[in-house]
Amino acid sequence: MEEMEEELKCPVCGSFYREPIILPCSHNLCQACARNILVQTPESESPQSRRASGSGVSDYDYLDLDKMSLYSEADSGYGSYGGFASAPTTPCQKSPNGVRVFPPAMPPPPTHLSPALAPVPRNSCITCPQCHRSLILDDRGLRGFPKNRVLEGVIDRYQQSKAAALKCQLCEKAPKEATVMCEQCDVFYCDPCRLRCHPPRGPLAKHRLVPPAQGRVSRRLSPRKVSTCTDHELENHSMYCVQCKMPVCYQCLEEGKHSSHEVKALGAMWKLHKSQLSQALNGLSDRAKEAKEFLVQLRTMVQQIQENSVEFEACLVAQCDALIDALNRRKAQLLARVNKEHEHKLKVVRDQISHCTVKLRQTTGLMEYCLEVIKENDPSGFLQISDALIRRVHLTEDQWGKGTLTPRMTTDFDLSLDNSPLLQSIHQLDFVQVKASSPVPATPILQLEECCTHNNSATLSWKQPPLSTVAAEGYILELDDGSGGQFREVYVGKETMCTVDGLHFNSTYNARVKAFNKTGVSPYSKTLVLQTSEGCNFETQSASYSQLVDIKKLLAVAWFAFDPGSAHSDIIFSNDNLTVTCSSYDDRVVLGKTGFSKGVHYWELTIDRYDNHPDPAFGVARIDVMKDVMLGKDDKAWAMYVDNNRSWFMHNNSHTNRTEGGITKGATIGVLLDLNRKTLTFFINNEQQGPIAFENVEGLFFPAVSLNRNVQVTLHTGLPVPDFYSSRASIA
Repeated sequence: MEEMEEELKCPVCGSFYREPIILPCSHNLCQACARNILVQTPESESPQSRRASGSGVSDYDYLDLDKMSLYSEADSGYGSYGGFASAPTTPCQKSPNGVRVFPPAMPPPPTHLSPALAPVPRNSCITCPQCHRSLILDDRGLRGFPKNRVLEGVIDRYQQSKAAALKCQLCEKAPKEATVMCEQCDVFYCDPCRLRCHPPRGPLAKHRLVPPAQGRVSRRLSPRKVSTCTDHELENHSMYCVQCKMPVCYQCLEEGKHSSHEVKALGAMWKLHKSQLSQALNGLSDRAKEAKEFLVQLRTMVQQIQENSVEFEACLVAQCDALIDALNRRKAQLLARVNKEHEHKLKVVRDQISHCTVKLRQTTGLMEYCLEVIKENDPSGFLQISDALIRRVHLTEDQWGKGTLTPRMTTDFDLSLDNSPLLQSIHQLDFVQVKASSPVPATPILQLEECCTHNNSATLSWKQPPLSTVAAEGYILELDDGSGGQFREVYVGKETMCTVDGLHFNSTYNARVKAFNKTGVSPYSKTLVLQTSEGCNFETQSASYSQLVDIKKLLAVAWFAFDPGSAHSDIIFSNDNLTVTCSSYDDRVVLGKTGFSKGVHYWELTIDRYDNHPDPAFGVARIDVMKDVMLGKDDKAWAMYVDNNRSWFMHNNSHTNRTEGGITKGATIGVLLDLNRKTLTFFINNEQQGPIAFENVEGLFFPAVSLNRNVQVTLHTGLPVPDFYSSRASIA
């Protein structure tokens, strides 16, 4: 309600509208304020002079809004309606509402009549203080403008609602607060006045007393005074002229002013316009609701900006502090080296000083001795020692001449610190745009478990990082020439798997992949090293791509893990799908990710947990093996099941070759699949368990295990074929 108050105030006086009139531009003015801002125009600009000149313009053309002509504020400050000449410009002032108001050219003449009936100066012009459009009045003056009864009613209801409390209407002095209202009497009563003036007996007993608030609502809903025609004050409005957009009475129709216009029933147009206003208000309400939500969003953004600013500032300070700490640590390291060099130089110089001091003392002693010998007067005694002294003096002199008097260490430090690159990096330290408008894709990741070689072909698989948010439009796969030469493109497309045929046998290839989109290409993935076979049926897979490895060790081995996608739902995975367990009492089957159809393959499984002597099964199976029974129960699996004492081979629910020797916690089960000889052999703790378990096995086989009762096993792959089997196979 408070927000609506400004809409109910006159732009001239700044107070609530009093007897508001509607200007042709649809703005409202108090009738008294409208009279105050009238401006008198020259006689030549009056409507009468224009009619006399033959212009033939109707007095009521100001109602035709389609003929409205607006002049710019820079030209005249007002406009004209209905083809009338422009009124002269007049200096303007501001109303209490901040709207420019055009004052009258002369003070209005004193009159005792009401503003509506007071005479208006001839050739008067009124300018709307809100849109600055001007209109030259006709003989009717301000009576030619319709009164806005609806606005009056809105202002009355608004002022009533602003009242703090409804007062009794019958209290003689200070009115008390009303407690009831009689709908029939239309009077508000306090309790004493109701008992005194409106007792609940006699004819008054049938009157309906309601609370004051309800009574006020009833008053608002009571029928209003019917508005009368501005031209015929004794006639009520009964029709609506569609062309003039104003209510009219039947006498207006009879006089012919609206005879050729389209008129409609006042009630129908009232309902139609109410409906149109309601629809417009609905749209405006939606915009207001969106504006409120937008303001909430903006206020939330302000809070988020403040929080992000604090967080970013803390991160920046932490990064700079880390740089300072690193620089201080490096400074300490460099100072330690300088101190070490300093101590080393001092030690060398001090050692040389000590050495020279001793030698000088010896030389001085020799010289003093020689001088004493020279003083000897006995020739025979002198000659006995002179040769030895001469040799000793020459020897001592030679010792001084072999670099002894040259410093072993310079005073300059040979260390030189080049800090220019670091200073340049510090000067270039700046923020980077973390969220680029269209960044390049992330570096692809090669999926090692799906990369393999077969004979002279290689299959590679890759994927985007899990947290990557930038889509890649395609990938580029590159291989070298098998001899360490340059890389070349072998595939460009959207797929994430590619098989390259026609490679050289017994060759080492390096492979890498990168992603691209419209912005550019990503960095290369890590290099994957692949080894093709020597021409036999061995099948290999690469083991590492973080560094180059000895490819000869990769020959005839395979790396794989258990496959969660094809396993029974009771199987629990861990350790990058290399460790599995099952808490179910029934047997559950899990397969390896890699299938074998050629070559010799060996893998092992260690028993991590084994309680209450269950009987897990190990072996190979087809991809469609039953997952809810022990491995070997159907014709799709070939297995050995074993407990703590003995083992059996089983295929298609047929048990054979009972063998003594079981498993415990920590035992190792070995599975050897020789597809060249079409045999399957099992080992326990590096000892063959029984004879060859199965022969004539052909097709595609997957490593398989069936578990129950909390048995836990870990898979070990990439193992070479046992030496004793290799030697036995070569003999065969």
